[in-house]
Amino acid sequence: MKYATVHKTREKGRVVKIDFRVVFGTMAAIMAALKLSKVSNKINTAFVERQNGTDRGRNGRNTRKTYCFSKDWDIHDAVTYFTMYTYNFCWPVRTLRQQGPDGQWLPQTPAMAAGLTDHVWSLWEWLTYPAVQRE
Repeated sequence: MKYATVHKTREKGRVVKIDFRVVFGTMAAIMAALKLSKVSNKINTAFVERQNGTDRGRNGRNTRKTYCFSKDWDIHDAVTYFTMYTYNFCWPVRTLRQQGPDGQWLPQTPAMAAGLTDHVWSLWEWLTYPAVQRE
């Protein structure tokens, strides 16, 4: 696993310096991954923060100041996986849609954009798909 941590230095509430510290892997590996990226040429946290916002909006257990908090970590973990996987496979995102050859807009999910699937999954298809149990 390769990733970096972002350390921001602030003055008067504004970010004045950003340091990247490689935790696993090498800086060369991170730079190579950035060169392959279609959306960004620098390390940023926007994608992770957007995913966290989506998770909070779709999963009441992650909403702040709510009565839907999780008492059991395993249930919390399961619901988080459910919301993230259904978002990525079953939920077409407007900003990812592609214009077809006839000019019609074709829906696309994040999993389709990543090349993991070729269609928008129905919730029934996702729930009944055979899965491998973790040990």
